[in-house]
Amino acid sequence: MIKMLTGQIKPTSGSLRVHGVYVLEDPIRVRELVGVIPEQETPPSFLTAEEYLHFVAKVRKMKDYEAICEKWFEFLDFEDQKNSLCKDLSRGTRQKLMFAQAFLHEPELAIIDEPLINLDPVMQRKVKDFLSGYVRNGGTIFISTHILEIAKQICTIIGIIYRGKLVYTGRLDDPVLEGRNFEEFFLNLVSRPVNSDECASIPAQYA
Repeated sequence: MIKMLTGQIKPTSGSLRVHGVYVLEDPIRVRELVGVIPEQETPPSFLTAEEYLHFVAKVRKMKDYEAICEKWFEFLDFEDQKNSLCKDLSRGTRQKLMFAQAFLHEPELAIIDEPLINLDPVMQRKVKDFLSGYVRNGGTIFISTHILEIAKQICTIIGIIYRGKLVYTGRLDDPVLEGRNFEEFFLNLVSRPVNSDECASIPAQYA
């Protein structure tokens, strides 16, 4: 889904639109508008962390990017690694770097695969607080995760995909979930056979 939304692969059918832009017609424009964090953190191995952030900023035609990059190094607490080659960074530090590049240009929409992977508990809390504030200030995040607690803490609308089918969509304050354990709801949902007729459809206002 993330690769389709960002124009990296084509869907077998249907159409995609992000911020009013049809992805199949102008995938580069979509990537200009959004921030993306892939599951596998893969910054260029031959650049330092600082060089990579500066490169991203130049591609996005940002002004005064040096100061902005410095703020991200400080916020995510890896200033001491900014002159290290990306290939020498730990997985956690590479995840911080990929997080910084996604939000460097202050996008209205961020598409994130497993936002807290490889981060220690202190940094996980900082990132969750940032994402919550980002949404409160008008931003939107689209998250893919296998960790139910992350979805519960960060998201307002969820979709559950099981064996390639969308088996549930709704808000976390949906009466269906009221008073129920989210993990048990998920496990009960995916433990029974589900056919396409039973799959909930995404409400138009959220599509």
